[in-house]
Amino acid sequence: MRAFVRAEFRRLLATRMWWAMLLVAVLLGGGLIGLLAVVGPENFEPPMPGLHTEAGVRAVLGFLGFTAFVPAAVGTLAVTSEYRHRTVNFTFLFAPDRWRVLVAKLVAYAVAGLAYGLVLAGSAGAALFGAAAARGVGLGLPAATIVELLARLAVAMAVYVVLGVGMGALLRHQVAALCVVIGYLYGGELLLIMIPGVRELYPWLPGGATSALTDFTAVADALAAQLSSEPVRLLSPAAGALVLLAYAVLASTAAVLRPLRRDVA
Repeated sequence: MRAFVRAEFRRLLATRMWWAMLLVAVLLGGGLIGLLAVVGPENFEPPMPGLHTEAGVRAVLGFLGFTAFVPAAVGTLAVTSEYRHRTVNFTFLFAPDRWRVLVAKLVAYAVAGLAYGLVLAGSAGAALFGAAAARGVGLGLPAATIVELLARLAVAMAVYVVLGVGMGALLRHQVAALCVVIGYLYGGELLLIMIPGVRELYPWLPGGATSALTDFTAVADALAAQLSSEPVRLLSPAAGALVLLAYAVLASTAAVLRPLRRDVA
């Protein structure tokens, strides 16, 4: 099994995509959070609490949750590319025991997703502390709590890579899989908050679980205010983590079982 995992890591490191993703992580983490922190959430439209408050710090960091479609798309692209270019045929030809290959892929992708999340969180933390120091603003949360929130975000990003792998294994068609993943995560779940009766499901969906894990409710609260309705009650952070973990397990199971039951040609 170790040989399969090592082979998958060599495959990942030989491509430019993952190095490009680390650059994207720096741009999203450091660039986005740096910009938001420099501008100040009190200058948003509508205005939000400043960085000197707990709510302001959580709001700025919480926006990173909306970039989760990026690692999900990468996981989807990584799997569907193998089917598109037929490289998976050669892999299964030399390693007929498919489940070992698929598990090794999941391990490699999960570790790569965690690396992406750590780079994203690290650059975001550096940008936040740097922007606050430049503005002479004291942050409304202790440094230890901020690091904890960033660690939660890093784990969430790793989960989304695995979710993308699962969707790629299920659909296999690259364009269709990317449209489903990006469309659903980027806008689909937000639309559900607007539908009476359906919006109660939001806390149990990946986006709602991520918001619970990161303690980010600003967008859901803003939508509720515009619709003159009660805000959606999210799960606790621990429950959100468990829901995300359950989705990761389901995606991993799908990624392993689907190719075992179908021809790859």
